[in-house]
Amino acid sequence: MAERISGYAARFNSETTIAGEFREMLAPGCFARTLRDNPDVVMLFDHDSGRVLGRTTANTLSLREDSSGLWFDLDPDPTTPSGMEAIGTVRRGDIRGCSFGFRVRSEEWQDGGNRLPLRIIRDVDLAECTLTAFPAYGDTSATFRVATRNDVAERVKAKAEAAMKARGITP
Repeated sequence: MAERISGYAARFNSETTIAGEFREMLAPGCFARTLRDNPDVVMLFDHDSGRVLGRTTANTLSLREDSSGLWFDLDPDPTTPSGMEAIGTVRRGDIRGCSFGFRVRSEEWQDGGNRLPLRIIRDVDLAECTLTAFPAYGDTSATFRVATRNDVAERVKAKAEAAMKARGITP
């Protein structure tokens, strides 16, 4: 049985305050272009590029946008120190949230009146998602589960189909 970590790396239409300077909200669809055009995204531990937990092009991380936000499913390697730490801290509930690293391509600013201004992010270049104890958006999530045999079979099938697609073969 494979150990998995999954959840929401980002949620749409949820406000957070950034550095006490402005409010920020992610618009539905802001990840769609990146996921379509440049799907090489890594999952890190606490934004540390030396602690890679998974990668979309290695089929150890899958990402999808749905009506709630950016969903992820991670296959951490339990034979690596970072993989063991991710599994242990998420399973115990010490780490329950996520963050993400990105470059804004399109945004809209709204005057906050007597509140902080609001930045609505419409499109991003997504580079990484991260497991963290201190997410900027408090409604993100990361949960641990053990995959069933059906989950494992589906993942193997998806990896094979992705490899065939990358070689120009239609499954």
